[in-house]
Amino acid sequence: MRKFITVNDKMQQGYSYELVCKPGKEFADTFQPELTPYEMLSFGVFEGKYLNDCQDEFPSFWFEKARLSPLQADSKLNLFHLKSRLSLQEWQKRGWIYGPDPRGWFQWYCRYYQGRRIPELDQLQIKRWKAFRRHKAQILKNCHLYDMSCRMRQRQALLQWAYNPYF
Repeated sequence: MRKFITVNDKMQQGYSYELVCKPGKEFADTFQPELTPYEMLSFGVFEGKYLNDCQDEFPSFWFEKARLSPLQADSKLNLFHLKSRLSLQEWQKRGWIYGPDPRGWFQWYCRYYQGRRIPELDQLQIKRWKAFRRHKAQILKNCHLYDMSCRMRQRQALLQWAYNPYF
């Protein structure tokens, strides 16, 4: 059974994609995220300013415990209660926005998790995800095992890339 999603939100209108895999299944062998989009949203990511206007695209349960801010970014909604993101304009300036995902890596991950596959784009984003693992190595090297106050900004960033910030 084929399923198509059509997106109509503030940043995309009329974009459609096909789900070719079951949600959370059939990931590339080299891509093993430690957190699901639901977990990431419920822990607190992107200061509550992510996917607010496109909840119709994703499963409603993802948003039941999501820490969202309808008006403006609020760092208190992040797991580590600190500002941890650059603006979308800065992401665009740095060339971090690819293909049909105008909100960046997390939007790609949500769509990939749901079953969309675009091989060339998937390979690029998985490569970026793997490169982010260096932050986990830095925390392990520089922090005592259970010291959650050590490198909190890096821990928040790990969370926003589907890595468990607690290890």
